[in-house]
Amino acid sequence: MIRKIYADGNEIAFLKEVEKRSSEINVKVEETVREIIADVIQNGDKAVREYTAKFDCPNCTYYEVPNEVINQALTDADPKLVDALLNCVENITAFHERQKQNGFIITNEDGSIIGQRVRGLDRVGLYVPGGTAAYPSSVLMNAIPAKIAGVKEIIMVTPPLKDGTPNKDILLAAALCGVDRIFMCGGAQAVAALAYGTEIIPKVSKIVGPGNIYVATAKKILYGVVDIDMIAGPSEILVIADQTANPKYVAADLMSQAEHDKLASAVLVATDENVADAVIAEIERQSAALSRKEIIDHSLDNYGAVIIAQDMMQACDIANMLAPEHLEVVVENPLEYIGKLDNVGSLFLGEYAPEPLGDYYAGPNHVLPTGGTARFFSPLSVDSFIKKSGYIYYTKQALNEAANDIILVAEKEQLTAHANSIKVRVEDMRS
Repeated sequence: MIRKIYADGNEIAFLKEVEKRSSEINVKVEETVREIIADVIQNGDKAVREYTAKFDCPNCTYYEVPNEVINQALTDADPKLVDALLNCVENITAFHERQKQNGFIITNEDGSIIGQRVRGLDRVGLYVPGGTAAYPSSVLMNAIPAKIAGVKEIIMVTPPLKDGTPNKDILLAAALCGVDRIFMCGGAQAVAALAYGTEIIPKVSKIVGPGNIYVATAKKILYGVVDIDMIAGPSEILVIADQTANPKYVAADLMSQAEHDKLASAVLVATDENVADAVIAEIERQSAALSRKEIIDHSLDNYGAVIIAQDMMQACDIANMLAPEHLEVVVENPLEYIGKLDNVGSLFLGEYAPEPLGDYYAGPNHVLPTGGTARFFSPLSVDSFIKKSGYIYYTKQALNEAANDIILVAEKEQLTAHANSIKVRVEDMRS
């Protein structure tokens, strides 16, 4: 049974408990992952194939999926699913196109030129879970902004199904958004292969995409060898509701995240206790018919809560404190609160903007910061796939005018070679 808490100080302990659930380090998992990484560094594709046979399937149909198989998945797919995914692609593309950045150039009167280049990464690795946890939507959310950013090549890794074949829905999504190559391998070994490169799998500059604890741990360990999107923790949702909220909708939305896994967190902050009680009753009623009821019950019992707030100001304070991955505002005038809710991965406003709308269709990215990291992290975006560099051109006159300032600062820092680099030029200019 989901607990009910009054926001009189008792909610603080619960919020800390929710934040702590994803921060604990599993030492045994880390040791295993480090061994796998070392093996892949030493033995390359041989090690990756052996781990695939051990953990996923002893007889994998392909190591690299042929292009004709990817194209065939598109041909064989249910046309209704293709149309639905194309609508998702259109919305996701339209949103992320607005995020594109341009370089700039500044030309000064003294002839000096400074500027910034913005360009896509050369090659990115996309990790896609396989088996029953295969999510075509994650392919779209990761690959589309990468393509918009100008990434030259996207390499996907995904575990095979138990029969050794690739998941056709994953292939379909990959075909629709232009993934370049697909390898059938998963786990920490696939992450290591992307980070270091093997004889066959190319080395990438960044790895994105969700995975289990072994994948997340591998990404964390290899950060620095390669860039990563973020360390994703268990899913979470917070719903703020007032007296106008429909308890049926709120209950359904809380359970839509609770069903992800037993560590997922679903929290309601209600300003009306009658609505809160009605939501609890709706959870009991609706969960009875859901296929993942056991997971939902475990999640809500351990990491769920209904918090009774005194007013909307307190509700917003609680939301900012928790900094949830998903935040729904199901109140009378939801647009009023956009500027008051600063710490959130993605914000859903009104009773007709449920969280699954963002997971699949609306356009904003569903790869979001978790575990309170929305205080300082942003969702995956086009920015995640670009790099910037500045450039400088100075004329003799421009450098001569700046020389005294540069020499003064350099000598103040006792970096005499820095100062000398300017002085040798100034001596020639002024002789």
